[in-house]
Amino acid sequence: MAVLSMQNPATGEHLGSLAEATPEQVQRAMALARAAFSTWSKTALADRLDYLVRLRHYLAQHGEEIAHKISQDTGKVSLEAFMTEIFVTVDTIRYYEKHAQQMLAVQEVATTLVLWPKKSYIHYKPMGVVAVISPWNYPFQLAVIPVLSALVAGNTVILKPSEVTPATGRLIEELFRAIPLPDGVISVLHGGREVGQALVSARPDKIFFTGSVATGKKIMAAAAEHLIPVELELGGKDPMIVLEDAHLERAANAAVWGAFTNSGQVCMSVERLYVHEKAYPAFLELVTQKTAGLRQGFPDQAEIGSMTSPEQIGIVRVHVEEALSLGAKAVIGGSFPKEGMFLPPTILTDVTPAMKIMQEETFGPILPIMTFSSEEEAIRLANASPYGLNASVWSQDKRRARRVAESLESGNVCINDVIISYANPHLPFGGVKQSGIGRYRGPSGLQAFTHSISIIHDPGTRKREVNWYPYTEDQRLLFLGLTNLLYGRKPIWKPGTLGAIWREIKRLF
Repeated sequence: MAVLSMQNPATGEHLGSLAEATPEQVQRAMALARAAFSTWSKTALADRLDYLVRLRHYLAQHGEEIAHKISQDTGKVSLEAFMTEIFVTVDTIRYYEKHAQQMLAVQEVATTLVLWPKKSYIHYKPMGVVAVISPWNYPFQLAVIPVLSALVAGNTVILKPSEVTPATGRLIEELFRAIPLPDGVISVLHGGREVGQALVSARPDKIFFTGSVATGKKIMAAAAEHLIPVELELGGKDPMIVLEDAHLERAANAAVWGAFTNSGQVCMSVERLYVHEKAYPAFLELVTQKTAGLRQGFPDQAEIGSMTSPEQIGIVRVHVEEALSLGAKAVIGGSFPKEGMFLPPTILTDVTPAMKIMQEETFGPILPIMTFSSEEEAIRLANASPYGLNASVWSQDKRRARRVAESLESGNVCINDVIISYANPHLPFGGVKQSGIGRYRGPSGLQAFTHSISIIHDPGTRKREVNWYPYTEDQRLLFLGLTNLLYGRKPIWKPGTLGAIWREIKRLF
């Protein structure tokens, strides 16, 4: 049986091992989830939300302890683990407690006059078994929030956490046992690529994947074989545009945090920074000073922890070394340790759009900076990317900032802030282009875990409908008259139309 080794990336401490799920265990989990769905989907929403209340209370009570364990598994500093993993999760739970009833309630919609006396509404029906495949950079909240969204909507869930952070996967499994939920409602399968492939092959009713573009494409291709709906939350190469009238102190603080939080291992990190040439000298001085003041360590009294994945360090190295070889300059940082998982925060200048550091997702503590001379140029540079997850625009001119923000090809945009759009559970979250498919969070995000069933209801008291057989000359005149009356420039009544209308009305009853 294959096992996953658990290790603290910051210290190298061995945390134990965890058995990977076998193909037979995957099949058993799917059978159990399908059996549980028949009951869970019929459980009243209020009762499903009661489980979330208990989970919220548990996380509030044990949050610091859980955050510390997440830090051990990822190398991130403890405060960052608490803010981004625990706080965001409990805030989302509270949001569902307050709003899920309204978001999943039957939604009455208008019915056109010509369909009178019918009534129309939308019913949100659970999909079945949802497979959630989660990433390693925020291994707790990026697993738990999609799981909870699916559960609230009435689905059962099978979660495969990332094999890079298996200790957090085990932590999540223990968390749901502590609530506890009914058997089969949530199962956790530990393992790597083979377990993920087996889970997709088991034909869940929806797949929710967060991770790389390359893996997302493979999952989508496999799901297409059985027309399984997928939601893909993929990577980003997020631009930050600092216009000449921006509040430079605030923008510099945001750039440093946005680029280096979680050691840059954030799909919404500031990975491309465009600064107006007039503001550039002062701005560069500010970000350099602020970066120089950052503390790096583990797990406390620091701003930046270690990298989580050894493989990711190799990608970061390739990007930085290529940029430097092509003329970029490291204003601060730029070196790579011979051993260990701590990468120094790095600012690169004199970069060009063709460099990998400006084209491909780096996912490390690197901040490349370019200048621009006009608003149009900044928009063009920001949009010249295959990604479109998040972006930020910095200006004290409200109308200008909104104009630029709405010109960007991005699923999410912040004005005078970074990354924070994800923190508002009222907003849908997702990318465009190669940054993903679908949305979660917000009303549409919760409804995305359901089938939207449209229902139209006729009282059923009439003998027939006006469009039913047998077709008659009166029907032809009726529809010609209605079309001109309702949609034409002015009514044009053909001879005999009024009589035809009267005869057709009498035929209905």
